[in-house]
Amino acid sequence: MDRFFDELSALPNVWELLQAAEKPIALYGMGNGADKVLAAFECFGITPAGVMASDGFVRGQRFHGFTVKKLSDLECELGDFIVALSFGSQLPEVIASIKNVAARRALVVPCVPPFGEALFDRDFISAHRDRIKEAYSLLADEKSRRVYKNVIRFYHTGDIALLDEITTDKDEAFSEIIKLGSEESYLDLGAYNGDTVDEFLRYTGGAYREITALEPNPKNFSKLKAHCAGLPRTELHQLGAWSENTTLFFNNKAGRNSAISSAGAETPVVAADDLLKNKSVTYIKADVEGADFETLLGLRRTLAAQKPKLNFAAYHRFEDVFRLPLLINQLNPEYKIFLRHHPYIPAWDTNLYCV
Repeated sequence: MDRFFDELSALPNVWELLQAAEKPIALYGMGNGADKVLAAFECFGITPAGVMASDGFVRGQRFHGFTVKKLSDLECELGDFIVALSFGSQLPEVIASIKNVAARRALVVPCVPPFGEALFDRDFISAHRDRIKEAYSLLADEKSRRVYKNVIRFYHTGDIALLDEITTDKDEAFSEIIKLGSEESYLDLGAYNGDTVDEFLRYTGGAYREITALEPNPKNFSKLKAHCAGLPRTELHQLGAWSENTTLFFNNKAGRNSAISSAGAETPVVAADDLLKNKSVTYIKADVEGADFETLLGLRRTLAAQKPKLNFAAYHRFEDVFRLPLLINQLNPEYKIFLRHHPYIPAWDTNLYCV
């Protein structure tokens, strides 16, 4: 890994690249991600020259004082420029659109985390170098190590080509690593509207021992209940996952974005150990919007005693790609830890699979 860090150091950091750019910079996208990118731009003294969106989304909107324009309009206005991608998608047609833009203009991703304030700059790498190296040593196969290195390179450089080299379908992870059977006891943390219950059933052929699913957002929970109505041996809880049993504030945003915040709706959260104290569990999936580390702490007894298969998101905070493997290994050193990146730009849907 020392050579890796030397090579990484020689690559331009995306923030440095944008700071030194002689060409104009156009933001690609609107919304929360773009808000975060613009806040980071201000910190680094980077001034955008415009904002663009995919052609079908341009309707004369204003965003942070800019009129949102099509790529072709900005090309007429700015000539040659750098595109700074500021949103994410896993939809094939949107990924294709991003790549089409990248074929016409230099495109980089100034990475901002879905949660937390840390930016992946040289100071971040220096502060966490030892932990990055230690987590790398825990990975179980060469594919995981390649994913790990490229994700870190991507965070550093913002080069989307690095993701193409490591993207695999979920079928590979489920068939080669998780290998679900017909007698699984499944715990779904962050069950949203039931889509990951469907995923579980697809990979088990519809057979299972029992399902326990948690979803804190009331609207999502209503959808989850309706979706799972009639499923036998299924237990649903309107709860969030955390390191202890308490009450926290959730922003209750739409879709999957409901997350713990400093204000919002008071929502009960639970340490899953307590929920499972009289149950066995063989497979746990967690996508808990930035509370992944605390969720693992709330599973310490279960991981130590039962060693269920794990499927944990590792991208909500930049630290997650190394601190989650380190914590899993601490809670049960017998785990084999794998890392996979599935189709998504930026490096979201990067998941830990542990058996």
